[in-house]
Amino acid sequence: MDLEQFVRNNRPFLAWLLEWHDGLPTWTWDEILQMVGGDAGRIAVLAVDVTGGFCRGGALASERVARIVDPITLVFNRAHEAGVRHFLLPQDTHTEDAVEFGSYPPHCTRGSDEPLTVSELRNLPFAGLFTIFEKDSISSDIDTGLGEWLDRRPEVTTLIVTGDCTDLCVYHLAMYLRLRANVRSLRDVRVIVPLDSIDTFDLSVEEARRVGAMPHDADLLHLVFAHAMASNGVEIVRQVV
Repeated sequence: MDLEQFVRNNRPFLAWLLEWHDGLPTWTWDEILQMVGGDAGRIAVLAVDVTGGFCRGGALASERVARIVDPITLVFNRAHEAGVRHFLLPQDTHTEDAVEFGSYPPHCTRGSDEPLTVSELRNLPFAGLFTIFEKDSISSDIDTGLGEWLDRRPEVTTLIVTGDCTDLCVYHLAMYLRLRANVRSLRDVRVIVPLDSIDTFDLSVEEARRVGAMPHDADLLHLVFAHAMASNGVEIVRQVV
């Protein structure tokens, strides 16, 4: 495949993608409450992998990802002020021999500090409301208990997804929630992702070659996977304020 031709062929789509990004709406909590008839009990806020191992230190920690901690903390605070009491935190908590370590460096192993929720969330006065789902892969639903939690609470129909990484755990979580609703004909379910509260890591081609890994362009993959979620019925917004 010729690089120049590939770039030329994809330029219109990339231009559209940036235009789409720039036109994303900002939603208010008042608007979200209106969607659920004023019943905050129908709303859950999810934060996937907002932990030390991705935001503070460790083999997969990223300064770029760390920058979403403050927006996520704001989402949590505003949600609580609006009356939301369902806060769900799927988090990597790996066994030492996790199969996933064949694809990624060891990270967030059980017993270390890396699987712990970041202090900004952990220290919130309502942190006692958090439900943590330990996961041993990038999937938030396989053998985690999340599906069973949702089954017990059919009234929860609006799910706001935050966290990292856009193209990995966020994508899989949002798509699981959307596809679960589709399969079960749960027409009231809405899956909402505020773009300012998700992100992914960056690994340049030069650095990837140096360490023997696959490169990872954060700007491109962040938007492409947001687009992929939107194409499948996930509602992407600029932010929720």
